[in-house]
Amino acid sequence: MVRLPLVWAQRTNATALLGYHRLTPSISSAAAAARGPDMDEILRRTVAAVPAYETREKPLSPAVFEAQTREFVCFYRGLAAARRPAFLTRLATEYGADHDRVAELCGRVAEAQSRGLGALLQAEDRLRHSLTPRYKFLIGHISRLEDGVKFIVDLRADVLQCLSSKSADSPEIREMNGILKTLLSNWFSIGFLNLERVTWQSSCELLQKISEYEAVHPVRNWTDIKRRVGPYRRCYVFTHCAMPREPLVVLHVALSDDISNNIQAIVRQGPSPETTEDVNKITAAIFYSISSTQPGLQGVELGNYLIKQVVKELQAEFPHMNQFSSLSPIPGFTKWLVGIISDQIKEGTSKRIFTQTEYKEIQGINEGSVLETLKRLLTTNEWVRSDKFVRVLELPFMRLCAWYLYGEKHRGGALNPVANFHLQNGAVMWRLNWLADTSTRGISSSSGMMVNYRYFLEDTNQNSVQYLRTRHIEASEQILSLVAQFQKISKL
Repeated sequence: MVRLPLVWAQRTNATALLGYHRLTPSISSAAAAARGPDMDEILRRTVAAVPAYETREKPLSPAVFEAQTREFVCFYRGLAAARRPAFLTRLATEYGADHDRVAELCGRVAEAQSRGLGALLQAEDRLRHSLTPRYKFLIGHISRLEDGVKFIVDLRADVLQCLSSKSADSPEIREMNGILKTLLSNWFSIGFLNLERVTWQSSCELLQKISEYEAVHPVRNWTDIKRRVGPYRRCYVFTHCAMPREPLVVLHVALSDDISNNIQAIVRQGPSPETTEDVNKITAAIFYSISSTQPGLQGVELGNYLIKQVVKELQAEFPHMNQFSSLSPIPGFTKWLVGIISDQIKEGTSKRIFTQTEYKEIQGINEGSVLETLKRLLTTNEWVRSDKFVRVLELPFMRLCAWYLYGEKHRGGALNPVANFHLQNGAVMWRLNWLADTSTRGISSSSGMMVNYRYFLEDTNQNSVQYLRTRHIEASEQILSLVAQFQKISKL
């Protein structure tokens, strides 16, 4: 995380940066836990107070449950992280739908069919209400509070954490997650999102958050931030009216005259912040980083909408721009490759990885078992320090990576999550780039390789529909050639 110097903070608003902290309740966590009600009491006061069907049609003031709702929010924020799974489990289990009532009303719906349409619709309405978990009504009241939507987003992040833990996972928690995801998907639909461009003149608080949230290529210092929002660069965020100070997803774009094949040239060797842009040299937009900032919005479509909106903005600013591409990392490739090598060691063969010539070249560089040596070098990143290894491993690693992106599947789609994201958006798997990211993270995660997913605007909708329906991947000749070579060697 980057902490910017006082001189920079004083440029616009020192208080916003140096006093910056996450939004917290007015009562401290310790004080809330000490003075507030216990778990049983808070649930009884809030969730159990939800009116039954018979009273729900009476006029209810929004202020009726406001005090109890605020108390619930304060109590939950005061809970230690270790206690939250138990609280959420109780909330989901004891204050979900009344299953006995649902069974009873199902019978009444069947009986009402013989009494006319009016009776049937009323019975169905009662059943519909009984199927709604009581905690969902509480969530509705929380959403009306200031910062209530942010609280619900964070609450879902905790629910997702429960699902990742075997001890806290349960059918009730899974149901709660589905309900929260549906609500958030509706609340954060494209019509409610605001597109903002981040510049050096943006608030210090926003720039600070952009630096903290950058998950792909970490921001190093204040000069780095200034470069990423300066000339030949664009940074865009989506915000929501209910969370105006929180960027939801961040997209960094480099402007160039060609599609970049190396990330260091963008994030470390970019133009000086004092450079003047030459519009005539800008014909390509490279999306080199997209980061979701809210774990609670996992699975809610935001990134694809952001890319589409940004393309429209760039086309309006640069009408002659005709190239749109990502420069994407390949997370998980090195781990997958180490797994392949481990399998080959067990089987006592290397035919699925190297040609006979390549095998002999590697053996000539290092005595001993080729596969054992490669496994060790990949685990320690040492191979990249040897010019001989870099030269010999380029083609086999490119073949393997092409297959990993194109051929390895998860539920029919691309195994690699970044590939799956861009392919769903309608991009073409266009170019694999050798040693495009030589940072420690790039070598460890992707063996230094990156890939361009290119957006041909006239084809994106068709490509997207085709991928979602048939899982067919549109790929360039380079990718297909590497895949074919891999299949020939591995005899797949």
